Amino acid sequence: MTKRFGQGDYVYELVPGWGALPSGWEYKDVVGIREDSRGRIVVFNRGTHPVVVFDRDGKLLTTWGDGVFTRPHGLQIGPDGTIYCVDDQDHTVRAFTPDGKLRLTLGTPGHASQTGWISSYDTLPGGGPFNRPTNIAVASNGDLYVSDGYGNCRVHRFGADGTHKESWGSAGQGAGQFRLPHGVCAEPFGSVLVGDRANDRIQRFDLDGRYLGEWTGVRAPDDIFRDASGAYYVAELGKAAAVVGDLGARVTIRNRHGHILSAWGDEGDPASDGNFAAPHAICVDAHGDLYVGEVTFTARISRGLVGPDTHRLQKFARVH
Repeated sequence: MTKRFGQGDYVYELVPGWGALPSGWEYKDVVGIREDSRGRIVVFNRGTHPVVVFDRDGKLLTTWGDGVFTRPHGLQIGPDGTIYCVDDQDHTVRAFTPDGKLRLTLGTPGHASQTGWISSYDTLPGGGPFNRPTNIAVASNGDLYVSDGYGNCRVHRFGADGTHKESWGSAGQGAGQFRLPHGVCAEPFGSVLVGDRANDRIQRFDLDGRYLGEWTGVRAPDDIFRDASGAYYVAELGKAAAVVGDLGARVTIRNRHGHILSAWGDEGDPASDGNFAAPHAICVDAHGDLYVGEVTFTARISRGLVGPDTHRLQKFARVH
């Protein structure tokens, strides 16, 4: 009998081997996944071929971006098909056409803003765009919201043309403060969710950055995806514990209030198929199938916590 994952209305079966790469290629880490308007699955990764595009069945269709990025980190696709790629070590967000032609660059390549960052998220004074940005969302009004990130503690708002409009946030644990803003998700009713990873919560803001509330008890949220029905999918990295089997990494599916509707991945061996070692990217396609990308090499393999062949990308078909 095929093993199933999840609970309630959100139950899935693993699709073994989905998104396999040609011989000699590797993902290393899968940092972003989104479906485009043509039903293709775009996978952003830290391998030699950073943008790989598959059909729904997992057949490789095309690839681009070789030699462009310093360290891929986040991915978003706008309503017009623009593909936004966040590069945390280059301190930039690049916007591409669907076939990989550069349209716009936010930030100065290779130049970090002066945020005062040394090593502590608690003492960071913060600054302008960008110091190791992490992800991006496209709001209903066309504005761009960038979480920034490893070397900053802010969210930056841009117009669709790349004009910087405003920034908000400071280091800390209070309302509207951050300790590593990592994922960002635009809601259709005029608000934005920000994954405050090191504070184990997701905060909600209006489009002008005013704090509206938060979800607590989220295990180091990396990515947030909202589907057309209004369900929210969260890739939760968990604690980078040195004890295999107690990593706490999981995927949760939540309602608008943050209540968990379904969850799995944090029981047993994190390297086993269907479980998670280091969830970093998550999305759902038009058929309701779920895709999870993991930063397995950086977070686990390089530390000797899991084996070198542990999954980096998994697809789960929804059971209807």
